[in-house]
Amino acid sequence: MSGFKAFLKTGHSPTLFASFLYFSFSCCIWVLNGAMAPFISETYQLTPGQKGLMLSIPIIAGALMRFPLGVLAQYIGRKNATLVEMGLIAVAMLFGFFFVNSFNDLLAMGVLLGIAGASFGVALSLGSGSFPPRHKGLAMGLVGAGNIGTAVSVLVAPPLAQAFGWQAVYGFAAAAIAIPMVVMIVFAQEPPDVDTHASFREHVACLFEKDGWAFSVIYGITFGGFIGLTTFLPTYYFDQFGVSKVQAGQLTMLAAFMGATVRVFGGWISDRLGGINTLTAVLVTVCVTLVACGFAGHSLALSTLLFMVCFAALGAGNGALFQLVPLRWPLSTAVAGSMIGEIGALGGGLVPNAMGQSKQHTGTYLWGFLLFAVLAFIVLIMMRRMQLRWTRTWAEKGGRARAH
Repeated sequence: MSGFKAFLKTGHSPTLFASFLYFSFSCCIWVLNGAMAPFISETYQLTPGQKGLMLSIPIIAGALMRFPLGVLAQYIGRKNATLVEMGLIAVAMLFGFFFVNSFNDLLAMGVLLGIAGASFGVALSLGSGSFPPRHKGLAMGLVGAGNIGTAVSVLVAPPLAQAFGWQAVYGFAAAAIAIPMVVMIVFAQEPPDVDTHASFREHVACLFEKDGWAFSVIYGITFGGFIGLTTFLPTYYFDQFGVSKVQAGQLTMLAAFMGATVRVFGGWISDRLGGINTLTAVLVTVCVTLVACGFAGHSLALSTLLFMVCFAALGAGNGALFQLVPLRWPLSTAVAGSMIGEIGALGGGLVPNAMGQSKQHTGTYLWGFLLFAVLAFIVLIMMRRMQLRWTRTWAEKGGRARAH
């Protein structure tokens, strides 16, 4: 505990807390349509394919909006950028409350929910900006644990939707975003590590390298899998096992909570065992558990246990990947991490779509699970081949930091 207090004293802890709260609320709102999917599907009598499309749009929109928000933050400051974004989230939620009356309106609402998904890079940069380099990893991990907002969303939104109607939940979200806004205004300060205005070319520079694409694809499995499955699971539990809409959210929360909390542990264990070793264990676990989930559709208890193990692996993988980013791009960590986070998050849009199409065309979700398991296996093979060069050039064996 004394070590943690010492860590907090090396930076500006109120800004760290404000960034965590901002990221938590953003994650919570980003997956709202997923949390309320059983209610929405009932209202509009959606096909499995339509459900998949509805659930994938906020994920894809959120990924694409990360870059513009990052650019805005460079010009007006990270704290101001978060306040602009939260103001836009409030407006978007009011649109949902007053104007969503059809499936097409719902798809437009999905794009607006993406505003909340844009928060990742700015939240991590703001929260960790005042901490020295040796503590930035832990600071980023603590802000990144704001993924826990996804678990809060699937736990809180369904009971509210049941009591007041699902559109009213957008209204509650519009009011709730005032909490992190006030905390941000009162407690946060712009960190001293002023971001130089990285050009568009500098921002995408890591994508002109094989390693940049490799990291993005790995993150597409770990974070894409986390956000895609979190969004999809309430629908899966409701359709597959016939549980109530509120129970579907509660069961999803168990898995999402595992993924969010284990992220910090993933970074910590990677510092000791190496990010490549950790990611190897993660991808093997993800492959095995996804295949098992596909065949466990008859058992609610077994499926829930498997999802919890799978999410724990995905969360650890998110932490492990971001342990490797500063080793590979020591002079442009923030820019590379933001681009990898952006491209990787797009992977999440694949999951609900694959599940919906699998159910619609084959009558079972099995093929959706198998597809994602195969992709995870291909990424594992790719990483194991590339790590031979990585450990010769910029990392110690297993992906640990090199001793200087």
